Amino acid sequence: MQQIKFKTFVIIIYLFVFSCAPKEKKLVSYQGFTQGTTYSIKFYASSDSTSIKQGIDSILSAINHTASLYDTNSIISKINNNKTVDLNDDFIKIFNKSQEISKATDGCFDITVGELVKAWGFGFKNKTDLTQSKVDSLLKYVGYNNIYIENHIVVKKHPETKIDFNAIAQGYTVDIVAEYFLKNKCTDFIIEIGGEVRVNGKKQNNEKWVVGIEKPAISEIADQIIQEKVSLNNKSISTSGNYRKFFIKDGIKYSHTIDPKTGYPVHHSLLSVSIIADDCTTADAYATAFMVMGIDKAKEFLKQHPTIEAYFIYSDSICKNQVYFTNKFFKQGE
Repeated sequence: MQQIKFKTFVIIIYLFVFSCAPKEKKLVSYQGFTQGTTYSIKFYASSDSTSIKQGIDSILSAINHTASLYDTNSIISKINNNKTVDLNDDFIKIFNKSQEISKATDGCFDITVGELVKAWGFGFKNKTDLTQSKVDSLLKYVGYNNIYIENHIVVKKHPETKIDFNAIAQGYTVDIVAEYFLKNKCTDFIIEIGGEVRVNGKKQNNEKWVVGIEKPAISEIADQIIQEKVSLNNKSISTSGNYRKFFIKDGIKYSHTIDPKTGYPVHHSLLSVSIIADDCTTADAYATAFMVMGIDKAKEFLKQHPTIEAYFIYSDSICKNQVYFTNKFFKQGE
């Protein structure tokens, strides 16, 4: 499962935002950098937006301190170094949701692949030249059933196991920011972090929110082109894809999505998957899980989970892009 978050971005088509009160409102745009990626938050404010921005900064800082692998003093980094840490609520919520989706997907989503991701080199400058023997040795420490929380402490079966939240943390952060807005009675907004998007309410002219799904690019640096547009109503959308982040060695293309069962990057016809869900945490994690499954297994999974809406772009037997989507995917703006 991919754990260094190189997500295929959902392109935001309309970036109008929300009102916090019935007074005269002004458009506020707030962008920055967090968790190794960019974010864009836009909203209407009826007064000075300084306190709102300060609240957002506080949330982003707290999640960074919890889940960042680049911060050696973060909670997750300390746990990966086998230090005893009293967990905060954010860590526990991300961990529990991760374990829930791991069980639901039979381990296609798994936060314990951190050492494998690092070894393959995604997100890091230096990568190990992996042999089958090396992969097998690292796979011994992968498995969501080998790690749990007891008395606010992470317990590992194998000290060598490394946790990676990057396939779920950005979606979780979007949800926390959304909850912050809603608690402050701001009901019409759009939040995007690393391509994970959540919208609430409507645009200022009472129109529905519309976002775009990117067409698979021919190269990592190719311009973004819209494949499809979809309207949303109080929903979240997350897209994962395998065509922008990869490396080629000895003529073989290695995707950034790591299969926690084999220890190798996934290699199948699925190019991208977009998931619509009520919350962004769920959408984020399932987008990654489906990229591991591949389109055939994902279709079977969807038959048993009708509340998940998905849009797939895949390559057929003659390398032509095709699409498949669930019945209600384009009805989420209703």
